[in-house]
Formats: sequence, C-alpha cells, structure tokens
Amino acid sequence: MRAHRWADFPERGTPVLLRLIGWIGIYGGRWAARLLLYPITLYFLICGNVIRRVSHQYLQRVCGRAAHWWHVFRHLYCFAATILDRVYLLKGEFERFDVTFYGKEILHQQVENGKGCILLGSHLGSFEVLRALGVTQQDLPLKVLMNIAHNENITLFFDALNERIAGTVIVLDRPDTLLKVKESLDAGFLIGMLGDRASSDGRTTQCQFLGAPATFPAGPILLAATMHCPVILFFGLYRGGNHYEIHFEHFAERIILNRDHRAGDINHWMQHYVERLEHYARLAPYNWFNFYPFWD
Repeated sequence: MRAHRWADFPERGTPVLLRLIGWIGIYGGRWAARLLLYPITLYFLICGNVIRRVSHQYLQRVCGRAAHWWHVFRHLYCFAATILDRVYLLKGEFERFDVTFYGKEILHQQVENGKGCILLGSHLGSFEVLRALGVTQQDLPLKVLMNIAHNENITLFFDALNERIAGTVIVLDRPDTLLKVKESLDAGFLIGMLGDRASSDGRTTQCQFLGAPATFPAGPILLAATMHCPVILFFGLYRGGNHYEIHFEHFAERIILNRDHRAGDINHWMQHYVERLEHYARLAPYNWFNFYPFWD
C-alpha cells in the first residue's frame, strides 16, 4: 500500500471510548487517566497488526538498530499520552505542563510585523500544544488547515472541549479553502498546517526520509508559492511526563517556483523540510505518529 493511502485506514477512537478517557482525565485526574493508557496501549499492541508493524519499521529506521515489542509499546504509549494531554490543553489547564520554547522570537517577530505566514508542522509530536497555548494564552492570530473527515469522532470530541479553538479551523479540500487562507493571511494570521501526509489531490513529491524514498505532499510548497508568504517550521515535541518542547525555525521568506523546472523546485523545498523533520525525529524518535505504511 502506498503512503498516500493513509486515509484508507479506519479511525480507531470511538465516541464512547473517547468520552470515557475524557471523563476519567477530567474527574479522576491525569495520573489515573495515564494508568488507563497502559491497557489501551497493550490492546493496540496486540490487536493493531498494521500499527504494530509500521511502528516497528519506523523505529528500526530512526534508531538504526533492532526494535523490540517494548519499543513499539513505548511508541504507542507516547502517542496515547499526547492525545490525553489534549484534554487538559483544550480546557486551559496549562499549569499541568512544563513547556520550553526554542526560537520563539522568530514567531513573535512575524506576528509583530503584522504579516501572515504559513506555520508548517508535522505529525511529529503535538501540534495541539501550540494551538492551545497560542490561542488562549498568548492570543496568537492562528488558524489551522485541517482534514476533519478522516478522524471525525476525535475531532468532534475535542471541538466540544473548547469552541474557541475549534473555530480556528479552515477545512481542507473545500471550494472556498484557498479564499479563506488568502483572507486570513492578508489579515495577519498564522496558517498552521502539517506537511508529512499526502492529501487526496494527488500532488506529491518523492523525498529521501530516514534512508529511503517516501511520498510527501507538494501542497505546502504550492500553497506558500501561491500566497507569496513566509514559511516558519514548527515542531512540538513531547519529552515525557508533563514536559513539552516547542521549536520554531525560519524556513523561507518567500518560495518561488520556476516555470521551467517547477517539479524540481517543489522537490528541493520539500526535501529541505524533510531533512528538518528527520532531524527532530532522531531527536525524539517516539514522537512520530504516522501509523500507516509510510515508505513506498
């Protein structure tokens, strides 16, 4: 199965299970909910054949050594922990967390000049830690490009926790998506999007990632080139316990695609992004949350 077919994988979270975890997390406390994550993680380790296999494949690539079942368990648990933490982040309980920022001045300078930009992230770590902190604590002008169809249950569950943050979403693949992005950029908004899953439009490019070719979307580069806006990279890494690190990097002031070698330019920019993604994946290997066959 090719990497761009990630959307074919069914959503795992059911409304009942999500509400149960949310209820325990809110009323039982974070420690009780984190204990509950152990049997849930064990269930997916035993029953999630595809998830277990692709986690094992990824961990061998990123660590450069044999991966065992306990490494896969840790990987799945790390993912579950960041999902649970979204409950507290969306409810504004930031005192539970220790968040360290790196390169924060890059983002603040962009906001201060009043010009919009693309904030390009990934499924490495947690985008929600920036989204929640930025919107509710620092009043960042932030909107997020998001595919809400594939993970409808979990999207509806988390949207109900904080309607203000839910209102920052610009839905992908709709007739007015580009218009809303353009209007938001002109108004000085940061447009958050993730660059490591190919979308349904079929526009992709092949990049070298962790020693092998993999399919990445061309969309982020095409959007930035169309909108003539700067691009800032973002990585929100979960470092265990209650600690997160948020990293910002300047990526491009403006992306220009030459008509005569457009495909090559797209590949050049995406490969640059992938190299930074690989850097942070090696820095925090258990933060990679693309649980589908990624390499072609």
